[in-house]
Amino acid sequence: MELRQLITFCTVASTLNFSRAAEVLNYVPSNVTMQIKALEDELGVRLFDRLGKQLVLTSAGKRLLPHIQGVLNKLDEARSVVHDNEDLSGTLTISANEVLCAYRLPVVFHLFRSRHPGVRLIFRSVPNQELKQTLFEGTADVVFMLDESIRSSGLAVEPLVEETFRLFVAPDHPLAKLDVLRLEDFHGQVFLTNEKGCPYRTMFDRQFEKEGIDSITYLEFHNAEAIKQCAITGIGIAFLPEVTAVAEVERGDLVALPWQIPDLHVYTQMLWHKDKWLSPIILSFIEAAREVLAIEERNKSEMEMVKR
Repeated sequence: MELRQLITFCTVASTLNFSRAAEVLNYVPSNVTMQIKALEDELGVRLFDRLGKQLVLTSAGKRLLPHIQGVLNKLDEARSVVHDNEDLSGTLTISANEVLCAYRLPVVFHLFRSRHPGVRLIFRSVPNQELKQTLFEGTADVVFMLDESIRSSGLAVEPLVEETFRLFVAPDHPLAKLDVLRLEDFHGQVFLTNEKGCPYRTMFDRQFEKEGIDSITYLEFHNAEAIKQCAITGIGIAFLPEVTAVAEVERGDLVALPWQIPDLHVYTQMLWHKDKWLSPIILSFIEAAREVLAIEERNKSEMEMVKR
């Protein structure tokens, strides 16, 4: 097996797209296809299946991936011994859900790229419930999750920002005119939320069931942008992290309702596998995330103090 084949295999496994892998590696797509085929021929197994337009790892590919990741990690470790850490190169794969990708991570990516332009940065948007598995499978180096406090024996978990969740409506919504809300004001209302299975949707259901509201009408969506747009048009009440609606509130497109959701403690958290060797690339990215999101947390705390 050639080293370039192993790197190509891991890149395709991370992107699950031959064309995207070719862009990352600066190859033509046919070169990527040829290298994967050569590796499959040598091993005598298929490593990827095409299911319609979707590319997926076969069971053999899933078994092979952590071993190849281990080999490449050892090579990165060897390189770091003989090279100046200030001139980093290599590939880093980050995963998160769409909310964190859109509203928390762009500044982190910008800071990291400004410091280490030679590093290939791969980002994959992954549903919250699948993020931990990407670390155990070795398809991501670091992931970011939006959830209650996570405990794991196999993963390192670092909370970065406590996220505030609010209820948002259009300015002409009937509830927007009320200074104080009571539970009965929500009866008959339509709530715009993420689909069941999303951690904060589960928390939302739990809180309202505690308050005795169990006959809620929902419209369910895959992403925060769709929820916001439907709330802006007056369809219902959006349940979202506050960070996702800052621009819409400032423009006057949305209004935050005067309703506090008790006992809802959700954090943006950074995770990596405890057994993974943290290369200088990974350590530098972790430090960039700490820098950026620590500032966010400090600003959030200062704003809370001002409100009080």
